Order: sequence, then structure tokens, then C-alpha cells
Amino acid sequence: MLYFDHSATTPLRSEVKELMQSINDANYGNPSSIYALGRKARSIIETARKQVANAIGASSDQILFTSSGTEANNQVLWTLIFSSKKHVITSAIEHPAIIKVLKNLGPLGVSHTLLPVNNSGIVNLSALVPALQKDTGLISIMLANNEVGSIQPIEEIVRIVGQYNIPVHTDAVQTLGKIPIDISSLDVDFLSLSAHKFYGPKGVGVLFVKDKKKIKSLMIGGSQESGLRAGTENVAGIAGLGLAAKLAKDKLSSHSEHLKKLETIFRKKLGKINPNLVFHGDHHHCLPGLISLSFPGQKADILMAKLDRYGLAVSSGSACSAGTVTPSAVLKAMNVDDSLNTATLRVSFGAGNTQDDVEELLSGLKNALKP
Repeated sequence: MLYFDHSATTPLRSEVKELMQSINDANYGNPSSIYALGRKARSIIETARKQVANAIGASSDQILFTSSGTEANNQVLWTLIFSSKKHVITSAIEHPAIIKVLKNLGPLGVSHTLLPVNNSGIVNLSALVPALQKDTGLISIMLANNEVGSIQPIEEIVRIVGQYNIPVHTDAVQTLGKIPIDISSLDVDFLSLSAHKFYGPKGVGVLFVKDKKKIKSLMIGGSQESGLRAGTENVAGIAGLGLAAKLAKDKLSSHSEHLKKLETIFRKKLGKINPNLVFHGDHHHCLPGLISLSFPGQKADILMAKLDRYGLAVSSGSACSAGTVTPSAVLKAMNVDDSLNTATLRVSFGAGNTQDDVEELLSGLKNALKP
């Protein structure tokens, strides 16, 4: 099977796998214990915290470990129920870990406004200030979209709302290792990451918090993570995350160039196979190696099934379930009509892909598109 769905998840780097195995074998102590095994486990966690902080230009005391990017997002949003300002401004193309949470917070007094995006999936900044309310307590806009890869102008958003003293959160789950992340430049109050998106383990995430006084614990119990995330820590997972974050930063330039190279080859040759295809997103402000494209007259679920039979793994721009295809909310927000929406595939390259893999994918698509 050739894998072209790295925006969904990535394989573990060999170095990460080896580190996690060694920790599971030899460093199984509880980090809260004061004897040697516990102290070693604590030391491993703090090393990982420094690695993550260095990867994004933060201080280690601003890094909280969670179980996922979803949990990190939830923690920021659920904190609003303790605030006197319960209005959130977000975008129409956010991940369900933002949109669905806000809908569930509605009965608890949290309201939200969805900012529109243009046809390339970039937030309409002119709509930001008019959307502000007296009780706006948070702006939450993703750094880069998971379906079309559009990179959002977070620095500009922070600049615009700075005079109103409103905290800004960004879901940066798709970005580490693909584009630079510098907290000092972004100047956000909260930022979410997930290890399995940058060749780390599943089940481990990060929440950057500029000021811990502005966040509440979602998990109640022990005093782990400065009292802001109760529960015995996943030591091996956190160590794997830390190393994966370090490698993501160290390999950023070569990795992003590799992805761009594969993407360029794919785009150029794909046009010869089907000149009628439609690309989505802003090609100039987009994550490298992520391509959202529609094949007019086709159905994404059928194309995916054919490619799967050829041993090629890609994803759909739509949610496929029980034989039905639901149009992507992201593409709908970008004014993509339903016929193109449900004909959309997402291809996302990764570190292990080669030019030969791209040729195999192109060949598979050519065959899949035959009547």
C-alpha cells in the first residue's frame, strides 16, 4: 500500500519508535513518585517539554501535554464557561474539534460567530471587527486548514484584535514540520498541536498557553501539568512527541522542500491526465504537499475505492458513511458546489513518499478515471 494521506496521520519515525520502546521497557515509573524510577520518568517528561518549546519558540513552562489536539482545543473552549465573556469568533472552515464543541457549549451560554472565507479558503479579515461583541472572549482561527491546506493570516488577526485585549487561539495541528511556527511572531495566547501529525505517536497532544492564569483544567483529579491536566502522564508517548517535535524543526527545510517537489510533479503531470480537474485552496498560501482537487463528473467515494484496490491510499474531501457522501463543510464555505464537492479527493504527501510513488499514484488515477 502506498500512503498519500499524511494530513490524516503519519507513521512513527524510527527514532521515535525506538525511544518509546526503550522507555516502556526500562522507565515505567510514575512521574509523581519520588523514588528513582519516578524521578527518571519526570526527567523524561521535562526533556520533552523543552523539546516542544524549542520547536515553536516558547518557554517550557508554557507547554501542557494533553491526549490530543482535540483535547487541547476543548480545554481552551471549555474555559469560556468560567468567563464573563462567552462569545467566540471562529471561522467557517474549522475542524469539528472547534465547531462541534462550540455547538455543544451553546446551552451553557457560549455563543459564536463564524467568519466567512474566500473561494481560496482564507478568512475574510474585513468581517473580523464587525463580528466583535462586548462579550467576545476568544478568537479561534486555525493556522492551516486540514482539507485544503490554506494558511491563515494569524499574525494579522492578532494585530487587529490586540487593541481589544481579546485572547487568540490557533489550531496548529497540521503545521509543525511543514511551515515555521514561531510563538513570538504569531503572538497567540493558545496553540494546539498533535504528535501523530508530525511522525509522533497517536494519543498525545500539546497546548501552548501564554499565561496559565487564563486556562482552566478540563480533567479534574491530580496535580499533573501544573494542576491543569489531571491524570498520570503517558511518559513514552510524551517522550515520542518531544523527539518528533525536535526532528520536525530540525528537518523543516528539507522536509518542506521534499513535499513541494512531489506536489509540483503531481500537479504538472495530473493536468495532462485530466485537464478539466479543479484545484482548491490558495496555492501561494498553502501547506506544502497537500492538494485538494475535484474531478468533474466523478464521485469521490468511487474513485477512492478504485485507488484502494490499486493499493493507493488517499482521502476524500467529503465524509463518506454507510454508502452516502456528505459534502464537505469546508468546501461549501468556499462556495464549491455540491457536484464538485462530492468529487473531491485530498492527496497529502509525506517524508516517505518518492517520485516513483507519485508516478504510481498518477497511473492509478488515470486508470480510475477510465469509464
